[in-house]
Amino acid sequence: MTKERELYPYLFEPVYKPYPWGGDRFARCLGRQPGSGVRAESWEISDRPEGMSILRNGPLAGRSLADLVRDLGADLIGPGPPAERFPLLFKLLDARERTSLQVHPTEDWARSHGGEPKSELWYSLPGAGRARLYAGLRAGVDRGRFAAALAERRLEPLLQAWPIDPGEAIFIPGGCVHAIDAGCFLYEVQLNSDTTLRVHDWDRRAPDGTSRPLHIEEALSVIRWPGGDAQVGPPRPPRREVRGPGGGRFLEVHSSPHFRVLKLEPSGMVEISPDERGFQVLYVERGGAVIEGGGRREALPAGTSCLVPAALSRYALGPIDSAGASVLLTTR
Repeated sequence: MTKERELYPYLFEPVYKPYPWGGDRFARCLGRQPGSGVRAESWEISDRPEGMSILRNGPLAGRSLADLVRDLGADLIGPGPPAERFPLLFKLLDARERTSLQVHPTEDWARSHGGEPKSELWYSLPGAGRARLYAGLRAGVDRGRFAAALAERRLEPLLQAWPIDPGEAIFIPGGCVHAIDAGCFLYEVQLNSDTTLRVHDWDRRAPDGTSRPLHIEEALSVIRWPGGDAQVGPPRPPRREVRGPGGGRFLEVHSSPHFRVLKLEPSGMVEISPDERGFQVLYVERGGAVIEGGGRREALPAGTSCLVPAALSRYALGPIDSAGASVLLTTR
């Protein structure tokens, strides 16, 4: 198979996670068939053994994302040292109930204690309405005060609570204690990590009476004190117009050393050039889109994720009909 035939827009089968706080929006809002029971997360693009993405379109269909990373290397990911795995993880989160209160390791903590560092971006999706999330601690909260409140099951007054509307985003760095409240429907872009230190699960129990494990001492050691995350939030909509891949104009949702998320609302077909930093990941949040590149044309209904390899020379993206489309584009 020629290299040109291997480079085209990639679509993957989602991997669903049945965590107890999940709901039914993947079926109800996106028209998917995720199977029976609660579905809390859809891992859209994932290079992890506990949730590996499998390609579902084109001549490479059936290959795993790990296969593509190994075989295509820089043609998939972009310039830099050879990658052992895909650097980012993309998810959809449907919280019918509140998630656990948790924190993820910082890079320094992971180096000294083990585990994987994790920072993440949450973007509120259509279908959620106004909801609420917790991110960071109020000013003046230190480890002793937090531990005492935890023992008394009275943590909420110490947390920063933020309303979030569809189209708004918030960045959660490692070391920031956080939880998603009931009613949120989020797109998540994160470092490729699955290390979660659970602080409190709101005394939730499974039908068999068991509760999920907590990691209190580890979490207390990684949370930034005192009140070091009070500056996190509030969620904001993208407002600043910036240049994106190929010099096009986009709205900037988020920019950090780990990744950059842009928003595009094309009225017609737009030609997008490769990004010098590597791959691009698209998510259609509203309407329907079509992508043309690598000799293929793919329809992207709302709720579809697509990985564009770094070495694809260029591609075109536009709405599938006159209703228009809104697309999130992530680069490194």
